[in-house]
Amino acid sequence: MRYIDFRSDTVTLPTEEMKEAMIKAPLGDDVYGDDPTVNELEELAAQMMGKEAALFVPSGTFGNQLCVLTHTLRGDEVILEANCHIKKYEVGASSVIAGVQLSSIEGHLGKMDIEKIEQAIRNEDIHYPRTGLICLENATGVGTVLDLAYMRQVREISLRHQIPIHLDGARIFNAAWSLGCEVKEIAQYVDSVMFCLSKGLCAPIGSMVVGTREFINRARKNRKLMGGGLRQAGILAACGIVALKEMTKRLYIDHENAKYLADRLEEFPGFKVYRDRLQINMVFATINGKTNFPGNFPELLLKKGIKVGGYRGKEIRFVTHHDIVIKIN
Repeated sequence: MRYIDFRSDTVTLPTEEMKEAMIKAPLGDDVYGDDPTVNELEELAAQMMGKEAALFVPSGTFGNQLCVLTHTLRGDEVILEANCHIKKYEVGASSVIAGVQLSSIEGHLGKMDIEKIEQAIRNEDIHYPRTGLICLENATGVGTVLDLAYMRQVREISLRHQIPIHLDGARIFNAAWSLGCEVKEIAQYVDSVMFCLSKGLCAPIGSMVVGTREFINRARKNRKLMGGGLRQAGILAACGIVALKEMTKRLYIDHENAKYLADRLEEFPGFKVYRDRLQINMVFATINGKTNFPGNFPELLLKKGIKVGGYRGKEIRFVTHHDIVIKIN
């Protein structure tokens, strides 16, 4: 059976152009820094984000945790939103790898209150850990986007207290499409960014970390420590180059399809779409209390050839992406 897979935009398959690029990619040993395809990808990523340098890493979780490790000292405290990916879906890695503790702030639709961020910063006291990092997520995992004015406000706090900011920008290109800006306009307010090549951009493997040249040099050594020093990685980086040059240009289609899907879902009795979480390529829907909805709803959909994820009782998540054609544009 051929499935319509709404679970995530990570399920996309490499395009034919990517497969061709993999075959033809010139290769070297990236640990020695002489894989020309990886170097090209890193230069492209840094340029697009408006940063000095970039580093190719195996995954988004790897990239986030690498940045936490590189920014902080053991025993530091990291300020982040309570439901963000770094805290909720990365296996508690920050405590294991970087040896830091997390100070989570319950936000509204992925956005922390500015005053609460300021209040969470520790002052000099023998009993307190040092506040070593602030983490943001844009776009958020709940389907919303942090606007540029908000990013600027958090940046002002970080500069005032001399605390770096790391951005989990797994879907930063979706955020940029939603805001109508270039990704570098988002990245300008943070010290480091991780973004995924495999979320919506169709690359099979890989994420990028960008920042200052000095930060990336330290991160490169930590990448080796974490087991992420790959050798002939150009075979993967070739897909990343296609992803950045070509696939970033079509993400607006996924956003349009998400809105189209939301409209169609609301035509079914019992479905309610969260319109305030419809800013990127995700549709969150719930079932009203009057509808007797089966607990095995995902299994019933699977029998019809539809895969869904994010099912929490009566809330369902649908993610649109390149490999799903809903609306003829």
